[in-house]
Amino acid sequence: MTRKLSRRVTLLLAAGALLLSLPAQGGDPDFKIIVHPGRAGQVERSFLADGFLKNVTRWPDDEVIRPVDQRPDSPARRRFSEVVLKRSVAAVKTYWQQRIFSGRGVPPPELDSDEAVVRYVESHEGAVGYVSSATPPGKAKVVTVTH
Repeated sequence: MTRKLSRRVTLLLAAGALLLSLPAQGGDPDFKIIVHPGRAGQVERSFLADGFLKNVTRWPDDEVIRPVDQRPDSPARRRFSEVVLKRSVAAVKTYWQQRIFSGRGVPPPELDSDEAVVRYVESHEGAVGYVSSATPPGKAKVVTVTH
């Protein structure tokens, strides 16, 4: 392969990797964060990540945080893990295996569908979850994630 062709291939691969790392649909991360109807309208990404990893256990108003996950094969879970937790689903599973083994906690419950997450969040004070962007939130409140 010539040097010029090699550079083009490298540039194309780099551009492709960049495109794959960007959220789909012009900034839409393919999921939305929902909270119990009594919660505030925004949350910091780092606080949300700490809540899902159970490094913090209470909202600022002292209500217990009740995170809920989706199945590991859910596209919403994959994107949530990448964007909010900054880890792959596999890395999050490993994190929880280590926490369980050391007796330092259990992971959030895993529900089978967006609709199950909405029902859980609606019915549990302090609950927070994520659903695909197209899913109606029901009575749950969609919150903005700030960085």
